[in-house]
Amino acid sequence: MSKAKLKKYLQTLSKEQVIEVMLELYDARKEAKDYLEFYLTPDSNAELEKCKKAIRQEFFSTRGFSEKPSFAKCRKVISDFQKLKTEPTYVADLMLFYIEQGCEYTVTFGDMWEQYYITLENNFDKAMKFIFMHGLLAQYYERIEKLLDNASNCGWGFYDMLSEIYHQYR
Repeated sequence: MSKAKLKKYLQTLSKEQVIEVMLELYDARKEAKDYLEFYLTPDSNAELEKCKKAIRQEFFSTRGFSEKPSFAKCRKVISDFQKLKTEPTYVADLMLFYIEQGCEYTVTFGDMWEQYYITLENNFDKAMKFIFMHGLLAQYYERIEKLLDNASNCGWGFYDMLSEIYHQYR
């Protein structure tokens, strides 16, 4: 169903019927519940911290060593956070945090497999595009430089690739 079709249908409903649909949606989908709760009481800082905790958990599980962090879960956390329509600075912060966790994981547990680094490189590229597109490069310059410095302790060629990506936007 398209948005236009949904809008047309919702306009045929009474106020009470629309309220009932919203309440059913709230009960039916966790994503809808989270979105509506954030919409009614937006707290970007609290939501950012919650998302950072979820990403950190993928790399440094409280249950012990995480053999294979789920990049898909991390990307979903970032995607869901973006859907809340928070300020771009919060999204950029979370995107960089994800890469920082990947670097810290490598420094902590040793060299990783090739796809691990490729995935982090691709996500760093997405982060840099986002940061550049929103004019946030100056704000995150020092943090990105520190991230690159930490990446020099990671797998062979990883630092070089991140540096190459970074210099496309500098």
